Amino acid sequence: MRIGLVAGEASGDLLGAGLIRAIRKQLPDATFEGVAGPEMLAAGCEQWEDSDALAVFGLIEPLAHIPRLLKLRRSLVERWRASPPDVFVGIDAPDFNLGLEKALRKAGIRTIHYVSPSIWVWRAGRIKTIRKAADRVLCILPFEKSLYEHQGVDAVFVGHPKADSLQCVRDTTPIRKTLGLDPGLLVAVLPGSRAGEVQRLGPLLAMAAALLVQRHKDLRFVAAIASPKLRPMFEAQLADAGVAERFTLVDGRSIDVMSAADVVLLASGTAALESALLGKPTVAAYQIAKLSGLILKTFRLLKTDYFTIPNLLTEEPLIPEFIQEDVTPEAMADAVSGLLEDPERREEISRRFATLRTELALAADDRAADAVISLANSTN
Repeated sequence: MRIGLVAGEASGDLLGAGLIRAIRKQLPDATFEGVAGPEMLAAGCEQWEDSDALAVFGLIEPLAHIPRLLKLRRSLVERWRASPPDVFVGIDAPDFNLGLEKALRKAGIRTIHYVSPSIWVWRAGRIKTIRKAADRVLCILPFEKSLYEHQGVDAVFVGHPKADSLQCVRDTTPIRKTLGLDPGLLVAVLPGSRAGEVQRLGPLLAMAAALLVQRHKDLRFVAAIASPKLRPMFEAQLADAGVAERFTLVDGRSIDVMSAADVVLLASGTAALESALLGKPTVAAYQIAKLSGLILKTFRLLKTDYFTIPNLLTEEPLIPEFIQEDVTPEAMADAVSGLLEDPERREEISRRFATLRTELALAADDRAADAVISLANSTN
């Protein structure tokens, strides 16, 4: 079996690698090709282009990349039309992959979109595009399957791969020793993985830390720095806020950093779900460029009351979340301080998040592999 793949960014690369390994367990001779990152490459995918090529973010910011991305998509369509795979799987990156899937499906190639776009948050109309583009959608959140089925789209809930790999962490002592951290109250800070995120959120997170130090004299912080190029920027922001000496900075290792903490303060994204799956009381902030934010607000593009995934999956929101102009040092400090001062609330949140992890841990890689193989075989 020959499978075409296009994965966007690091998260898609990890999903793709897990899918490749799971398919290979059933079909050792299967081959894989397309747009892949280092994890997929290591799993055995032939790399035509690096997945970082699709790493663009925001509403306005990607416009400069459109000519390059259109050229890449055209080249992929031409290549797979000339030599069709048994099935194509577009992993995340919906703005790129849905157009690619539509063209390939029109050429008679079976297509799968892995990870539903956030149609329940904004741009709900994309479900019409998805219906034309994908023979099947693989959903990682439980409520997504019914949204698609109501629109006549074949959808499979596979569970969330992160829930399979992460465990709730109650005893922080071992991981703190590994990171060289002292006992006592500890807040993990994740300022983001992109330069724009750290540039916007970093100063606000640093000022929130300064306010927290005033209220909790012995409080310490540990920060996960997503890439070495972001470290000087965040170090300068901490120094400006006068809290640099309270921070331990760790390159990468975001899971370890969150595992070590009593409370996590982060830039919203995949990390918010990871923190919840680790059982950590969490506070989330989300800011995009001002023009993009203005467009979201003016045209009322957001269709949900919450933007962190855990809050969409629990009966009541467990993560205090702040977006755009509501992201202030005072608001974040108040939310974190409230959790630090209420150990019973922290324990209750941890218990609720443990239940959530159980609901999502369904061996997603294997279920996704089953869905891909069954669709590919249906063409025979």
